[in-house]
Amino acid sequence: MYISKIQLRPEASDSPAFWRMLEDLYQEHCQLWNLFADSQGRRRDFIYRREENRGSPLFLAVSARVPADARGIWQIETKPYHPKLRSGQLLSFILRANPIRSRRDDLGKQHRHDVVMEARTQVRKAGHSEKAVLLKPEIVQREGFDWLELRAAHHGFRVKQGDVLADGYRQHTFHKREGGRLVQISTIDFAGLLTVTDPDLFVAALYYGLGPAKSFGCGLMLVKRP
Repeated sequence: MYISKIQLRPEASDSPAFWRMLEDLYQEHCQLWNLFADSQGRRRDFIYRREENRGSPLFLAVSARVPADARGIWQIETKPYHPKLRSGQLLSFILRANPIRSRRDDLGKQHRHDVVMEARTQVRKAGHSEKAVLLKPEIVQREGFDWLELRAAHHGFRVKQGDVLADGYRQHTFHKREGGRLVQISTIDFAGLLTVTDPDLFVAALYYGLGPAKSFGCGLMLVKRP
């Protein structure tokens, strides 16, 4: 596997046309695909996250192949990525995820529910005040941590309440193509400490990501020694 830092060349950042190509998560997704789509029918074999560097986008990607920029827009730095971890190891981490719960209705159809919006709906149904509903930071922290803790056991790590901050909740709306259906996903940014419990499972999580919406910049966990 490889890990890459992908940032704009200085001359590209001066182009208004380029910035229009990064207006939403789908446009962003297309730009990253261009670096990995070396053949028709290629399936996605990378995950990524967006950060900002002095007002310009910076992408970090973990992939099975080295990205290649045929258009000369990006500066790309790539190196092999083979984490060596041990059980019981303490690591700091960051993660942007799309935290949802899947449930089936009475007809057996599966629906995905945004954990934050679902919790806020339950607060309203319980008859609490609008002020209570709007205590979003507390809801994001509680629901975000619960979502992460549940998945940690299946991905080879453990987290503790008080060691993880869940915030930066955002809703993203976009069309996959002109005239196409409207897509909405939500994201939470996590940061904190974790303990490795199963190195093999955890490395797989670092390679392939956590949760859904990986095509749209979610799921990539970055770790380092605290």
